[in-house]
Amino acid sequence: MSALAPPATFDDWLARARRAAQQPPAQPRLPLVVGGQGVGSVAHGFLDQIGPQRLWGKRYQLLKSEQSEGLAWHIDGLHGGITGALNALAHALREHGLCGPWRDEQLAVCNPAGEVVGTVERGAVRVLGIATRAVHLVGTAPDGRMWVQKRSLTKPNNPGLWDTLMGGMVAAADSLPQALARETWEEAGLRVDALHGLQHGGHVDFSRPSREGGGAGYMRERIDWFSAQVPEGLVPENQDGEVERFELQPLATVREQVAQGQFTLEAGLVIGGFLGL
Repeated sequence: MSALAPPATFDDWLARARRAAQQPPAQPRLPLVVGGQGVGSVAHGFLDQIGPQRLWGKRYQLLKSEQSEGLAWHIDGLHGGITGALNALAHALREHGLCGPWRDEQLAVCNPAGEVVGTVERGAVRVLGIATRAVHLVGTAPDGRMWVQKRSLTKPNNPGLWDTLMGGMVAAADSLPQALARETWEEAGLRVDALHGLQHGGHVDFSRPSREGGGAGYMRERIDWFSAQVPEGLVPENQDGEVERFELQPLATVREQVAQGQFTLEAGLVIGGFLGL
């Protein structure tokens, strides 16, 4: 930014962020079909790097073929179901250095109707264009200030940026309330039943290119966010090593720091929703 340019306002940042959250793929993508179910997409030429092959002990066949809508990648030979096939592909991608950070965490995989048809390693969802869900919690103090966290410098995504009180993925085994409770404890050491006025505030949708897989990823995610008041005397305390520290900040300070790019894109959009903007 030029030294003469005026500082960004929160409203300006929010308008740009909403455009950034909804972007087409950076390159053409082919559907990914597993057991007859459309579950994601892959960048054109991406899976050619591992080639049509047998996966995971030759139990599954990965191939590219024509379907009614055109070319698509298929996995056949579902001896272990859709979950087994997708995780076989995830392991192959990992061996070739083509997936995101490996987490040993399974996320749900849905078909176009929104039905859960399997699970897959979290590190593969972006490169495979698989839709995911996440949850955030906006926590305020009785005096109106907002609890925010500074992400650990060892986090694989957005290290060192500010975030809401809690933000995490909905794992395959979780319902949304279960994910909210689990992540709130792991990240902030707080029990949701100890919070006041807990309520669902809304959601933020993302469809945008991802840097994972050498820029071949595509993020499709719905973030459901909640808000609650943290009672006087309760102080967040991280349990999983993913948070550097927590701070109580006035809303004006939060807005200023969001506008300066000090918060993650996801957190900034959730905060915008919380502020009714």
